[in-house]
Amino acid sequence: MSAMRRDVGAAALGEARLWLGTPYRHQASLRGVGCDCLGLLRGVWRGLYGAEPEAVPPYSATWAESAAPGADPLAAAAARHLVPVPDAPAACAPRAGDVLLFAFRRHLPARHCAIATGDGAMIHAHDGAVVAEVALTAWWRRHLTGVFRFPEAFSGRCGDAEFDL
Repeated sequence: MSAMRRDVGAAALGEARLWLGTPYRHQASLRGVGCDCLGLLRGVWRGLYGAEPEAVPPYSATWAESAAPGADPLAAAAARHLVPVPDAPAACAPRAGDVLLFAFRRHLPARHCAIATGDGAMIHAHDGAVVAEVALTAWWRRHLTGVFRFPEAFSGRCGDAEFDL
């Protein structure tokens, strides 16, 4: 693994950990105030790169079930802005800072995302709870549909600190 990859993954994980304890709020993305799983991912992106790469359209809590047949909006957006991990998720041991996508039914698109900690756990937001670090259990692994990494070129920001790469 390159030093740059470790730095991006470590920075992404550090940024995600700043969100721990943020209450769940559908469609929100404001650290300490509220976010959903996509809001967490958007916040980590902003912490690494600044502005988000595209506007997120409004979505319902059950948006995956209402996606057009054959469409996977979350995976498509991840593919536009993140780097897919080859052979994932079947042969994947997620690294720190990896973005994980989950589908709760095989015939439906991904509807949940999280940030891997690299040690068998992940950080995510879900309804009725706060952003938390939890075990990446067998149940989660069975529902894992995609693994992505943040691109290597980033601003060098992590939270309120700046550093040179």
